[in-house]
Amino acid sequence: MHTGKFVFAQVLDYLPMQNLCRYIDCYYGHHGVKRFSCQDQFESMAFAQLTGRVSLRAIAVCLAAHSKKLFRMGFGAPSIAIP
Repeated sequence: MHTGKFVFAQVLDYLPMQNLCRYIDCYYGHHGVKRFSCQDQFESMAFAQLTGRVSLRAIAVCLAAHSKKLFRMGFGAPSIAIP
């Protein structure tokens, strides 16, 4: 049984999220956002980059396949709405 952090969660811990939050606030990134925040989008794009996904459909399928593990992988919300 896996007891430690996932590698993706370790990578996200290494990134300075304070800078991301500061830029989001500076440029009003959360204006009009209802469910999928800017930080969730950044984490999804980072996951897609690390796993080699090239299309939006491939990203959605890959995230849906790992839907039970998203929170433990370091994504902010326990459940991300994936169509």
